[in-house]
Amino acid sequence: MIMYYLWFTIDALLAEDIVLGSVVNIMAKYEITETLDVKGQNCPMPVVKTKQHIDELGEGAVLEVLATDPGSMSDIAGWAETTEGVALVDQDEGDEVFTHYVRKTERR
Repeated sequence: MIMYYLWFTIDALLAEDIVLGSVVNIMAKYEITETLDVKGQNCPMPVVKTKQHIDELGEGAVLEVLATDPGSMSDIAGWAETTEGVALVDQDEGDEVFTHYVRKTERR
């Protein structure tokens, strides 16, 4: 029996192609379960609302959080790092909207 192993770096798996002037990810990193809109709300509300909403979701769910508060980038990242049962999957710093992707994980 011959076994072949393929090794990929995360960069290769998440490579991006340019399609008609836009960037398209060729491999989905996560599937969004729900979206929470906290645009127009300032600290601490994006984190408070994110925590309340993620508590209602099942394990493995990914919550997309849309915020306009620039401080939400560090606030949500810091909260996720110090909170058991959640993981920050990704963040996107747009021109006016900051998008966060938080996965509910198993509590240890």
